[in-house]
Amino acid sequence: MAHRIVTGRGHDPVAGGLLEQSRFSRWLCSPNSGRVFVILAALFVSYAYFYQGEGFNQNSRFDLTRAIVEKHTLRIDAYHENTRDKALKDGHFYSDKAPGMSLMGVPVWEAGRIALRLARKDPSEPRPVIAERYLVTVLTVALPAAIAAACLFILALKFGASVDGAGFAAVALGVATPFWCYSTLFWGHAPAAAFLLFAFAAAIALGEINSPAWDVLLGTFLGLAAGWAVVTEFPSAPTAAVLGLWALAYAWPDGGRRVFRVGIGIAAGALPCVLVLLIYNTLAFGSPFQIGYPYNVMAATHTWHRQGFMGVAYPKASVLWEILIGRYRGLLPLAPVLAAAPFGLWLLWKRANTRLCALVIAVIALYYVLFNAGYSVWDGGWTYGPRFLAPALPFLCLPLALLWTRSTFALRSLLAVLVLWGALMSLMAVSTYSMPPDYVKSPVQQLLWPAFRAGHLSPFPGLWNLGMLVGLRGLASLIPLTLIWVAACAAWIWLGRLSRVPPNHVDY
Repeated sequence: MAHRIVTGRGHDPVAGGLLEQSRFSRWLCSPNSGRVFVILAALFVSYAYFYQGEGFNQNSRFDLTRAIVEKHTLRIDAYHENTRDKALKDGHFYSDKAPGMSLMGVPVWEAGRIALRLARKDPSEPRPVIAERYLVTVLTVALPAAIAAACLFILALKFGASVDGAGFAAVALGVATPFWCYSTLFWGHAPAAAFLLFAFAAAIALGEINSPAWDVLLGTFLGLAAGWAVVTEFPSAPTAAVLGLWALAYAWPDGGRRVFRVGIGIAAGALPCVLVLLIYNTLAFGSPFQIGYPYNVMAATHTWHRQGFMGVAYPKASVLWEILIGRYRGLLPLAPVLAAAPFGLWLLWKRANTRLCALVIAVIALYYVLFNAGYSVWDGGWTYGPRFLAPALPFLCLPLALLWTRSTFALRSLLAVLVLWGALMSLMAVSTYSMPPDYVKSPVQQLLWPAFRAGHLSPFPGLWNLGMLVGLRGLASLIPLTLIWVAACAAWIWLGRLSRVPPNHVDY
């Protein structure tokens, strides 16, 4: 069935939250399609370049994947000794994490075992296990994260940013925030952020396209993406609800039939995710509404899960300072460009046509900040930066595209310096200690920078990068990654010359 693109008035690139026809065709043109590929490829390689070894959080999720594939059970009894992030129920051990990441890893782990057998390798040997862990992380974490950055580039163009502004926002997210670090770890934070951004994009598309078939299709995609974000990370639930209500708000002016179609689509997409979670909880913990955290093996000596609701109480000013400004877990010292996000958000808010989008972004960002500030284990253990804020990072970076577009040369220079600072911070983390110990109270000054400056990359056993696999050592092991980024910059410039519209030109 043919669909209709709802257009705006005059030269405003967004009208009623919808994309102008000319703007729609602009980001689909060949040079911009090429730029999407450049962003996706450069970031995917940057994430896949590093293998971060083990850790309780990763091991808990990997153990469940292995248990399902190798033992055909949800019990991780055969592997549990490598983690303390586990639940003990009726004499058996289970992962205490949300099951989404482990379930995503199942087909990849199974495919890896088949390939190893065909190559006459024993899948249970240590080196094949490491290879499978790496492959699972690359395909279930690095790939969705890179796609999310490319999606952000497209969304920024939809909001009226220049090509360079959209690219700036995508790169800021991809390498100049802790998102780079999280995208190299088998954690749920980066994939949850990606799925929520995909749901956000589906809501935007519902505002652009008005047809019965697309209403159901986009609603289903939104429900599936938002629902799987919840299965991957439980705190995603409020954000998923906000995105669903936003999509229904887009449909509301067109009448009850469209609201019904979109609602049916969202429900159809979310239902499988709900069923997966309820079935998993029932099989593992005896009730569809029981999760693993209360059964954590340290629950007897730790009371974090008893505070408030599952450890979440009211936000605390001291914690708010630490997760935003502090040297221990502060986000802004690690990614200072995010301090400019409110100014970009204000530019969106000033337009009546994008005010609702700005409000949704602000609500999502505020929710994650308040959630982290009210969480009893707000520091996140061994981690780089405030990992519980990770799903908010794409939404904070999106307004930066419009800020870059509207900025003077001097302000752009400042923004570029801030991004370079954040990229250096993230590079030090992924190259040395992606999970700084929680007893190091100033990780950058006390751990990351000294190790990076001395060339002690991947200092723990089992950590490596792709440069090391070809014999490079120390800082020299980052040379291939540097060359990849040089090639990406060259491709970006070349694509700009191919485009008939100058990269920094925007019609208002």
